[in-house]
Amino acid sequence: MIRPEAKDQLMRWREALTGGALLLLGLWWLAGPGQLLTIPAIVMIIAGLALIRIGFQRARFRSAGAGPGSVRVDEGQVIYFGPLTGGVIALGELQALTLDRRQHPAHWRLKQPGQNELMIPVNAEGAEALFDAFATLPGLKTARMLDALNGRAGPGGDQQVMIWQRDLSAHAQLTVH
Repeated sequence: MIRPEAKDQLMRWREALTGGALLLLGLWWLAGPGQLLTIPAIVMIIAGLALIRIGFQRARFRSAGAGPGSVRVDEGQVIYFGPLTGGVIALGELQALTLDRRQHPAHWRLKQPGQNELMIPVNAEGAEALFDAFATLPGLKTARMLDALNGRAGPGGDQQVMIWQRDLSAHAQLTVH
């Protein structure tokens, strides 16, 4: 009934579309029966705008998911099952997150002390779960990550872009008794 390409685009933009529907419904309620629905309408408009913003960020992060391997995020751990490699990285122990555009497709490079770096293709199945996982990293700039992913920030096409690095001085102060 719906072409697969159209369905894929609708799924990619689902949060933004839901936010747009909430925004329109809130505006309709605001313009509607006087002041009866003013407060719910304002809440719905704010929620719709927030969903639109989040939806645009997530849509920029998502890819087709047809790349090699599979990603899962479970209880603070990023798990990657690849055709040749794989591994597990704990987000709480993550030291650095880099986008490596020297690979085709580009890869997320996750570095944890005492382990091999985990390389995850940006288009791996389930890679959209990394957006929420990366968003939990303290001080991560989501806009910078999205710009780097879409080729609008950092060095040119064949480079690595440092997305996030743990502040080791703050970590050292916390662990000293």
